[in-house]
Amino acid sequence: MSVIRLAIVDDHRVVSRSLSAYFALFEDIEVAGIAHSGEEFLANLEKWRPAVAVVDLMLPGGMDGIALTARVAGSVRVVALTASIDEHRRVAVLQAGAAGYVRKNSDPEILLAAVRAVAAGRSYIDPEANGVRAAGEDVSPRELEVLRELARGCANKEIAARLHISEETVKTHVSKVLAKLGAENRADAIVQALRRGILVLEELD
Repeated sequence: MSVIRLAIVDDHRVVSRSLSAYFALFEDIEVAGIAHSGEEFLANLEKWRPAVAVVDLMLPGGMDGIALTARVAGSVRVVALTASIDEHRRVAVLQAGAAGYVRKNSDPEILLAAVRAVAAGRSYIDPEANGVRAAGEDVSPRELEVLRELARGCANKEIAARLHISEETVKTHVSKVLAKLGAENRADAIVQALRRGILVLEELD
């Protein structure tokens, strides 16, 4: 059985200790360390060597959870933990590289599922968060087809020809996809779709 090395980053000591005690119940998870700030986590990163980090968005000091995620996302899979739903912060932390997003008032099983999912290389978005839906849930089959063609580098005219629809219809689908993913542009939409598991690289060959 593969064991997930987990770090918890939360300045509320009751929360962090409670999370540690909860995860200790599962044989496939090892709590490698607890940090109460982004700086403390970075200082212990090499020693703890976590595969996954549960990171509170509202951290004290000069580094919040979004900034920390941007620093470590290349080496650690991050599950962002938030006490309140803020669409701007949600989009920002996902853009920074977080693979998961969970509310603090969710059932513990939701956070457990997120940790296991991101450790396995998948993305996980809390399905019960206000204004937040599970990855790909709102993207229609046709919009997904358009998204795949965008990821392949096709322009609107080429997508229209491939899918036998008008260029105007392509533009409409693209606009809807950007809105649903909270993306600023087409390139960002592709990045978001890949991070959330809506697109899989193997499908684009």
